[in-house]
Amino acid sequence: MSSIIQSVDDRTRLAGTNRLEILLFSLGKDKNTQKEEVFGLNVFKIREVITMPEVTHAPNMPLGVEGMVALRGVMIPVINLSTFSGVETDDPLNILIVTEYNKSTHGFMVSSVEQIRRMEWNDIKVPPQMMSHAHGGLVTAVSELEDGRIAMIIDVEKVLAETGGIGEDPEEFEGVEPLKKQVTILYADDSVVARKQIAATLDKLGVRHISAKNGQEAWEKLTELASRSDAGGVPLSNVLQLILTDVEMPGMDGYVLTSKIKADKRFNNIPVVMHSSLSADANIAIGKNVGADYYVPKFDPQELSKTIRDALGEE
Repeated sequence: MSSIIQSVDDRTRLAGTNRLEILLFSLGKDKNTQKEEVFGLNVFKIREVITMPEVTHAPNMPLGVEGMVALRGVMIPVINLSTFSGVETDDPLNILIVTEYNKSTHGFMVSSVEQIRRMEWNDIKVPPQMMSHAHGGLVTAVSELEDGRIAMIIDVEKVLAETGGIGEDPEEFEGVEPLKKQVTILYADDSVVARKQIAATLDKLGVRHISAKNGQEAWEKLTELASRSDAGGVPLSNVLQLILTDVEMPGMDGYVLTSKIKADKRFNNIPVVMHSSLSADANIAIGKNVGADYYVPKFDPQELSKTIRDALGEE
């Protein structure tokens, strides 16, 4: 079954083309609606797909964590996505999607996997609020499939935050001190959880910040800032000092956003920092290839703070 995930070599060529590949899966038929909905996960986050091994249960596990499994000598947490999505099912969750993001490995329990679909980011939309609420905020993007079904892309940042307590420990911000100069940063991320975490870090730094929910919105705000600067005869770098972007975003991903920024001379001297849960070496290399000046993993306020200081040339 793990052969469903092949070499990432071909997939790295999608970077900068505003395309991605999604593994479609199901959590089984919902007892309330009698429907089997389709969910999706970016293939770049998936290491393998296997038949569910024996789960070791333990007391005091976070909500949604079923237990641990041994995978080639390493214990990894197993997460029941039904807990987060609100799907109540009697179907067995006997398949494990092993994911690797944010420098950590998790297993997602699912009922079945379908196939990998290649999609355009501009065909992936922000979900209707009703749909997002119906699945406990788990859905961060949606796309209509060729057969008329709706594929719902899950917000792995939310899963990580709720199972790992991200953003709840005050010590995460220990040592994050205000910058010595006035700075404005624009950041883009489609995850509500990630945007809150970024804003909290920037507030600790004493930074003025502008947010965008995806790459397209970020590009629109950036070009508006650039036009105003041109009209006022002021270099844009006097108005905006840094751009922080996620990689996976509906409409326009971070790779394309970064490429557009670097191709526009109005953004010269403004560093671009990629901030992503796709923390594998291959993803970091892709980010650098499209022009990112820095690449930092998510959910580490101290590392994000240090990267911002480095990018701005402040000790």
